[in-house]
Amino acid sequence: MWLFNSSVGKKVLMSVTGLALVFFLLFHMSMNLVAIFSTEGYNMICEFLGANWYALVGTAGLAVLVLVHFVYAFILTLQNRKARGSQRYAVLEKPKGVEWASQNMLVLGIIVILGMGLHLFNFWAKMQLPEVLHMLGMHIEPNVMANVANGSGYIAQTFTCPVYAILYIVWLAALWFHLTHGFWSAIQTLGINNNVWFCRWRVIGNVIVTLIILGFFAVVVAGFFGLGALGTIEVAAPAACCAPCC
Repeated sequence: MWLFNSSVGKKVLMSVTGLALVFFLLFHMSMNLVAIFSTEGYNMICEFLGANWYALVGTAGLAVLVLVHFVYAFILTLQNRKARGSQRYAVLEKPKGVEWASQNMLVLGIIVILGMGLHLFNFWAKMQLPEVLHMLGMHIEPNVMANVANGSGYIAQTFTCPVYAILYIVWLAALWFHLTHGFWSAIQTLGINNNVWFCRWRVIGNVIVTLIILGFFAVVVAGFFGLGALGTIEVAAPAACCAPCC
């Protein structure tokens, strides 16, 4: 099937899954912003999106999107490098009109994956995962189960740690470069742009991605400085929070 076997098909799959992930991030960012204004409201959202069947289906679907996107990105990168052969070493200067992000999408993608792993460790592993394991009959400590919906507390605790705050900011910077190029590239691959919309889609993509990143950045800053509703949460001292990562 051309969708899986041809390079064009792989690019289409990358584009569709990439755009789907962008809109998921938009939803996720909007949800996280609630924590700045109301910890109770955010925890209610976390409880609603716990280990319910619809949340588990959504999580599984999201995992498939991420897997397909990055697997095909890696395959296409290897194919492009193989096609260029030794010629890729012949050009030392950046080709005119080629963005820095375009030349470093694989590196940016690796940083994004590592950031996702850190995010899963700090939040998903403490919230939805214990619920899933409990549903499967495994013993989970009562205090862990009591805090599975305490998303606001985990935000405050995580970003009070300077190391985590810096790592998340680096991750968000890499994500901005990756998504701004990826959004426009996906539109091109799907053939949605034309002479009139060629530049418009780039602007639209940059605005959407920038809003997403600024929203996540606001949560990190609010958690670190204790701003808004997150400032009402008592957390351990920063040194204690950072002990596992220092």
